[in-house]
Amino acid sequence: MIPAVHKLTRTLCVRGAVQGVGFRPFVYRTARSCGIGGWVRNNARGVVIQAVGTEGDLDLFQVIIEQAPAPARVREIRIAEEAEGGNGTSFLILASGREGDISAGVTADLATCPDCLRELLDPCDRRYRYPFANCTHCGPRYSILEKIPYDRSHTTMRRFEMCPNCRGEYEDPANRRFHAQPNACPDCGPQLTLWDVGGRGLAMRNEALCAAAESVRMGKIIAVKGLGGFHLMVDARNDAAIGELRRRKHREEKPLALMFPSMDMIRGVCRVSDLEERLLTGAEAPIVLLNKQNRAEFMSVSANPMLGAMLPYTPLHHLLMRDLDSPAVATSGNLSDEPICIDEGEALVRLKGIADLFLVHDRPIARPVEDSIVRVMAGRATLLRRARGYAPQSVPMHQGISAPILAVGGQMKNTVALGIGAEAIISQHLGDLGTEPAARAFEDAVRTLEGLYDTRPARVVCDLHPDYPTTRFASEYGRPVMAVQHHHAHVVSCMMENNLSGPVLGVAWDGTGYGPDGTVWGGEFMLADRGAYRRVGHLRCFALPGGDQAVREPRRSALGLLYEVFGESVFDMPDLPSVRAFDSASLRVMRQMLKKGVQSPRTSSAGRLFDAVASILDLRQLSKYEGQAAMELEFAATEVANEGYHIPCATQADWEPMLRRMIEDLGNGRDRGEIARLFHEALACLISEMARISGEKSVVLSGGCFQNALLLERTVALLEQGGFVPYRHSQVPSNDGGISLGQLGVAIHRKTDVEERRS
Repeated sequence: MIPAVHKLTRTLCVRGAVQGVGFRPFVYRTARSCGIGGWVRNNARGVVIQAVGTEGDLDLFQVIIEQAPAPARVREIRIAEEAEGGNGTSFLILASGREGDISAGVTADLATCPDCLRELLDPCDRRYRYPFANCTHCGPRYSILEKIPYDRSHTTMRRFEMCPNCRGEYEDPANRRFHAQPNACPDCGPQLTLWDVGGRGLAMRNEALCAAAESVRMGKIIAVKGLGGFHLMVDARNDAAIGELRRRKHREEKPLALMFPSMDMIRGVCRVSDLEERLLTGAEAPIVLLNKQNRAEFMSVSANPMLGAMLPYTPLHHLLMRDLDSPAVATSGNLSDEPICIDEGEALVRLKGIADLFLVHDRPIARPVEDSIVRVMAGRATLLRRARGYAPQSVPMHQGISAPILAVGGQMKNTVALGIGAEAIISQHLGDLGTEPAARAFEDAVRTLEGLYDTRPARVVCDLHPDYPTTRFASEYGRPVMAVQHHHAHVVSCMMENNLSGPVLGVAWDGTGYGPDGTVWGGEFMLADRGAYRRVGHLRCFALPGGDQAVREPRRSALGLLYEVFGESVFDMPDLPSVRAFDSASLRVMRQMLKKGVQSPRTSSAGRLFDAVASILDLRQLSKYEGQAAMELEFAATEVANEGYHIPCATQADWEPMLRRMIEDLGNGRDRGEIARLFHEALACLISEMARISGEKSVVLSGGCFQNALLLERTVALLEQGGFVPYRHSQVPSNDGGISLGQLGVAIHRKTDVEERRS
């Protein structure tokens, strides 16, 4: 007699990036191979599996699904229920459910996978040269999603009814397009059209693609509707076309990103490490900042030693770049300081006078998603802009909250974040909020998070600065408001992604942050935990004549720095480049502003200190884009064997001795590259010494200044040599793109809506 098989029914709740990544088909195939019966479906919180089998089979099944292949990422599997018995070995994928509060992770857009690329280039395949091919391993996700759970009917693909062939793939468990929600082909999916500047159709489908490539070769500027918005594309080897793009876009000197047809072509231009190659070819496919082989190459694209390079990440880009067989500029389709265009009708208006032609398609984009930017520093990938491929992946908060919280970030490089359950869902990069279109994009991002998660947050968190548009938005939101000091938010953002509770020594160095004492902070040392902080040190303050205007004119920061040390006698030192950069009338105005303290706020900003030194070394007097002076100071630094400058440690870290030695060295004809290197070394030594004095072993590095590879790498090295544990960013940028995450962290751990600072 054959003994009865004892079966169990186990219900599993799976959390993580498990919707829109082929996870349910993977579960289906795994269940069939393990002899498991039951079903799987998406719901508002992730994926639910009801599995029927023996205890051993169920345990094996659970272990395998915990190790789901990329791009899925399983964060948690919880056994919700287990019961005796159960029948059947059939396994089904059921329609999605909506029960419970929505907290499912939203999958980021994924670059074209190798299988889809092979089909795209195969003349015998039915998707040959079809610009919208995708499968469960690749294609649009966040950029087309309108609500959770991730089903075709909840995306902008809902208007395209699948043809019989696509429907057969979608329903075939053995096919990699099994339940691929954006599945499409030339017979039933989106199509390309080439427009002139008036929106008149010139060509369609493959003819449009070929004509666009030919136009780029002829030196035209083409607006290309891609995955999360428009690119403006020109031939990267046509200096005249690039110059015209810069003139029309009002982007005089800021580096432009290049898209290359292949890795081989990137290697021919740039030095590429193994990690950098993995980033370029991965599913996220960001722009990666690489060192040029020859600094003089592509000078019209980037005058500095680095180049922002990326590979094609959609079938449309693959086809366009293969037809070009040459690198192309691929920069955001917007005017400088405005959001990227996502709608073709809008693009005709906003890009009028910039683009010569428009390559568009009829798949709507749900929201703007720009290209992400990554730089490898100290052996680790560091996000500088978190958008396509990364957003809106959540960051675990490691502590559940009873009601959702909205964090609205800061003014620059804005992101917004929603705390829900135990997850922080962070929006894509939204940019600087200095224009009306940017402010509308910010409000749209808030509504997106509210809509996707079907919630109205119970509280809202903002910056302490009273005049930020985000602060005004928070005050009008109709919910209790908590204001968080800018640099505390920086420190806590890094603590959140490294799962630190504190206390830590937080080093928050950036350009500008509102200080409760009425000064502009930016060179801060804090003893901090997630709920409170104590300012234990900062860079010595100096005046900024003209306030915000000093951000655009490093010479003003330099004059304020020099005035702090030399007083009015600085105006009798015409040999100093920063003084020489002004005409006599302007110098008289600067003198009165500094003497009377008119429109000359005092600051501890490390960012403005970098600007001032760049001006004193005559590297940059007027900035054409944010961070330009600091970047040029970093790139100017050369190796030097001499002992570095010294900044004495105290409550106010006094840079005066360093400044006097720099001016003396400059007067003696010392190489500016050596002075720049010694400046960086002095700052890294200061951080290490402050760590020693604080007694805290955990040192958190945050703020835009730590996008400087030389500063970051020297600081990390010195801290580790001193026995400290340095923590830095990886999942969110160290710049203000991480502020919203830090605001959430403070809101969860602070007991009052009033700012706390430990005395």
